[in-house]
Amino acid sequence: MTVIEQTAPIPQPREKSRAWRKMRANRGSMVGMVIILFFAILALAAPILPIPDPVATSWGAIRKAPSAAHWLGTDDLGRDILSRMIWGARASLMAGVISVAIAVVIGVPFGILSGYFGGWTDQIIQRVTEALLAMPFLITAIALAAFLGPSLTNAMIAIGLSAMPIFVRLTRGQVLAVKTEDYVEGARSVGLGHVDIMTRYILPNVFAPIIVQATLTVATAIIAEASLSFLGLGQQAPAPSWGSMLNIAKNFLSQAPWMAMWPGIAIFLVVIGFNLLGDGLRDALDPREH
Repeated sequence: MTVIEQTAPIPQPREKSRAWRKMRANRGSMVGMVIILFFAILALAAPILPIPDPVATSWGAIRKAPSAAHWLGTDDLGRDILSRMIWGARASLMAGVISVAIAVVIGVPFGILSGYFGGWTDQIIQRVTEALLAMPFLITAIALAAFLGPSLTNAMIAIGLSAMPIFVRLTRGQVLAVKTEDYVEGARSVGLGHVDIMTRYILPNVFAPIIVQATLTVATAIIAEASLSFLGLGQQAPAPSWGSMLNIAKNFLSQAPWMAMWPGIAIFLVVIGFNLLGDGLRDALDPREH
């Protein structure tokens, strides 16, 4: 048992510090991290920031251009856009992270079972996965959100279920490569059960690519949430989200272009941030670079 635990290539502190050095050397990943941290801090601090109520209307300030009173202007009901942007960041970031967490929690166990056991287990899981992957991601999310009903919670569930097949396929491929390693064979030879082998020796050694894929998928999930909210299937009025703000702004593009400009820029920056961070993580965690 002792020999197996020593030979299993579970990441050591030196490897973690090497990965962090590679991350710091990658300017793109650090820029992405700064962007994500900026929006995350704004979203978390929204309740204590000295900003107006995001749902408070003012009939005397309808569609006002950016000014000292309203830094990013106001919308069609006189609501402060800066306040709605900050509170909308909470909805958009939460939707991206939680929906990807749903996809990982469901997809990774199925991927491990499929790759580890093979046979009929693998055939059944892979046929279902291929059927789901045959449908476009966003179309699947829209169909599920429409079936579940319009709300942010249902939108997150729909996005998570739609992204789940990606993690099933990725995890299966990683498990197929890992399960033939000597330390896994050694664990079997000393009589460890399947659950112990999967949780102690396989999962830790396939988790790096899953983290990278999850980071990249958060960006896709944020776009999907914005799309669902734009269609009225996500965050419901009067609660703000960047997608629902764009839905309102589309009717006033010529009279008040700032209504669409700010949420569009925010979505662009956050998506770029997660993509840059994901690319940096992929390079830092790639064992071929060590």
